[in-house]
Amino acid sequence: MVLALIDMDGTLFNHDGALRRDMLAIASPQEKEFLKTIENFHDLEDQEHYAKRIELIRKQPGWWINLEKLEAGFTILNMIKEIGFCTKILTKGPKPWKNPGAWAEKAICIHKHFGDTMNIDIVGHNKSGTYGRVLVDDYPKYISDWLKYRHRGLVIMPAHSYNAHFSHQNVIRYDGTNNEEVKNALQAAFNRKHNQHWRELMINVH
Repeated sequence: MVLALIDMDGTLFNHDGALRRDMLAIASPQEKEFLKTIENFHDLEDQEHYAKRIELIRKQPGWWINLEKLEAGFTILNMIKEIGFCTKILTKGPKPWKNPGAWAEKAICIHKHFGDTMNIDIVGHNKSGTYGRVLVDDYPKYISDWLKYRHRGLVIMPAHSYNAHFSHQNVIRYDGTNNEEVKNALQAAFNRKHNQHWRELMINVH
């Protein structure tokens, strides 16, 4: 079994789009222009007054279940499946003592789109301890944490404004124009031997 891990929020589903919409709906006129420019809502969670609003929004019944799909993430997922990886959705849940319902709703959302065919791993702290040959994730911190223990791991990073300046030799940024590069890297990661780096096989992948 060759395992590929794929993130949920910001990769398969439009978490930030839904959060921006709901934050703007309750924002003061002075805040609206600021909220329209926010690139990464992780940055707001360090500010208590915004963190509390984010928590209230995410606690709305059905909020996680009804997140809209992101085309780029599903395109990458289809590539992974075509190559033959065993696939698992790896997603970080909000702190369970603050929003236990979110964990259940994330699982329901995944079941809604994939039925019983998708493996799920919802983690509480970070993703670094989860094994896979491939990680598909949009968030630089989670990518960096995972790669600390996966020196031959491949990361496909869906392009967003907040990750535009992140780079790593094991990361390929997917912007919708480099399908062949991503397919080749995924095939190389699938084919590599245990102690081999996937980049060694890139020139042999067609």
